Amino acid sequence: MAFRPGLRPLTPTPGASGTLGLGCAPIGNLYTAVAEADAVATVERALDRGIRFVDTAPHYGAGASEQRLGRALAGVPRDSVAIATKVGRRIVDADGRDVAVGDVGTGTVGDLSRDGVLRSLEGSLARLGTDRIDLLHLHDPEDVEEALRTAIPALVELRDQGVVRAIGVGMVWNEPLARFVREAPVDVVMIAGRTTLLDRTAEADLLPAARAHGVGIIAAGVFNSGILADPEGAPYFDYKPAATELVERARRLDAACAAHGVALRHAAARFPLRRPPVEAVVIGARTPAEVDDFVDGAAAPIPDALWDELERA
Repeated sequence: MAFRPGLRPLTPTPGASGTLGLGCAPIGNLYTAVAEADAVATVERALDRGIRFVDTAPHYGAGASEQRLGRALAGVPRDSVAIATKVGRRIVDADGRDVAVGDVGTGTVGDLSRDGVLRSLEGSLARLGTDRIDLLHLHDPEDVEEALRTAIPALVELRDQGVVRAIGVGMVWNEPLARFVREAPVDVVMIAGRTTLLDRTAEADLLPAARAHGVGIIAAGVFNSGILADPEGAPYFDYKPAATELVERARRLDAACAAHGVALRHAAARFPLRRPPVEAVVIGARTPAEVDDFVDGAAAPIPDALWDELERA
């Protein structure tokens, strides 16, 4: 599987990955502050290692992620990268007031209105320093009915106008995302943390719906907030301390991988790609070393015997 044409750079780069994307929430200071120079260096290393799909959002650092990504991409031929960002939230300052178009704030609030979508995109284009977006997602809409009535038509309009090449929805919840797949003319959807070694709930409804409707899937949150990257050092699941039962399951998965000389995080990053119609995986990084690790892991050999054990576990 691989990114479908609408999500690939218009000008292909020889040797570029067809299934890996860089998640840019970490360079927006997710969990911990990241220096500006480190954020830029992380994006530059991803480009050097053949990553040509980057995923960001106004919500990540209240605009900081987009701004830093834009600075890192300055001077990079626009057609050589595919940029995904999101709408559905407005950036506000500490007093709750909307920031000026293109500025960075201190938080975000939901806004599924047509005007909110258009203003959000305008701000994203300014922070990213570009005139178009390759993939525009609706970001975690809480009211599906309102989103279908107001936000989705605005996304379709932008796609029809050529301002964006493809549209989608990004969520952490399977059931509403499956509704968007069935009822909205989306090209692709992003599911976070629900098609992983520990949480396979997307297989019950979302993945079959996507197959039936010809909608692509991008998997994010493949480490379930850290537990599948390091069960001992980062035992977090869905952004909070993991339950004891989940920690024990992750330890068993880790032991199975270690017995085959494979890092759990590398198996976790590649597992979703074994679930059609998952076409790509987006992995967040905050340092060049983290980029090197997940790119190297994408090529590390994983024996069929280990996949069989992980399936049973």
